[in-house]
Amino acid sequence: MPIESRNEEMILLKEIAELLNEGTDTSDVLSGVLKKLLDVTGLQTGWIFLIDDHGKHHLAAAEALPPVLADNHHQRMCHDDCWCIDRYNKRKLNKATNIIECKRIEDVLEEGAGDTGGLTHHATVPLRAGHERFGILNVGSPFKTHFEKNELALLEAVAYQIGTALKRIKLTQREQETALIAERNRLARDLHDSVNQLLFSLSLTARAGVEMSANKEVKQTFSYIQDLAQQALGEMRALIWQLRPQGLENGLVSALRSYAEMLDLSLETKVTGAASIPGKVEEALWRIGQEALGNCKKHSQTAAARLFVHISHDAIVMTIKDNGCGFQYEENHEIPSLGLKNMKVRTEALHGTFQLKSTPGSGTEIQIQIPF
Repeated sequence: MPIESRNEEMILLKEIAELLNEGTDTSDVLSGVLKKLLDVTGLQTGWIFLIDDHGKHHLAAAEALPPVLADNHHQRMCHDDCWCIDRYNKRKLNKATNIIECKRIEDVLEEGAGDTGGLTHHATVPLRAGHERFGILNVGSPFKTHFEKNELALLEAVAYQIGTALKRIKLTQREQETALIAERNRLARDLHDSVNQLLFSLSLTARAGVEMSANKEVKQTFSYIQDLAQQALGEMRALIWQLRPQGLENGLVSALRSYAEMLDLSLETKVTGAASIPGKVEEALWRIGQEALGNCKKHSQTAAARLFVHISHDAIVMTIKDNGCGFQYEENHEIPSLGLKNMKVRTEALHGTFQLKSTPGSGTEIQIQIPF
């Protein structure tokens, strides 16, 4: 690594610190820092894996990978583990380290899958902030098989800056989520205190109009207004529930049962297993259940649904079914509605799996499985 002086190292660290302090998007921050690191040090390629608490990794940034590693949307980088990830997950990777050879590149050479451009080795550095760990930084160059102590020290300093920035971004996102929840609760209160009461008053006024008028056509008009007000009142209450998840203190199933009752849906429930459900998982399942029951009320042409929840020590499975009209859907096709897509996004955000089954005349079933 052709770093000529201590001053150049300090300039590099300063420039990287500025990039990290300004960024709020993880992907943009990591890509920018990786490019800057390679430009200044003269190294030719690098990549960053972010690794979650379950040991699952994803490629968060990559720069100038050999074509054989970049092909097919970085398929070789996104699947299977390698020696550096394995050491990280076993907590044996605690500082910048020379890796003898890269397993992914070795696999390419053994398979004769393509040209690695002379890249055979890389250095790997854990991304940390205190005791909190985020992933690893890997860098290398063609035909470079060893990194000196001063080179590893510089990489370690950069990695620590990256880890600190990742922690800052994570904390910022948590603050934004907390602010969003507070704003959502405020909006729910405002809707309840204003629009909800106006709709209730409109319903009462229309009912009085029906009783006071002797004209048949006027009675029908007031009756129609009353029905519309009652319908709008029901939808407003459902919206308020979606904004502020009241009832979760009594558990997910109890909350969904109450929500179904408010929608005038008959909900059969069955729960098997027992375990403590993490708050984020319970909140996600609550939102998904609301969407599913709302769809049943609006589209299924039936007034009944079934809810099954199975809880094990490491996962929860929630299934919601109806025997309504259903619709045409095949697994390899795009999900047809925004609401269903939102359910899938919420599920996959927690590393879960979303399954949808529906055929015309045979009802609809969604199944959500989320690991703990």
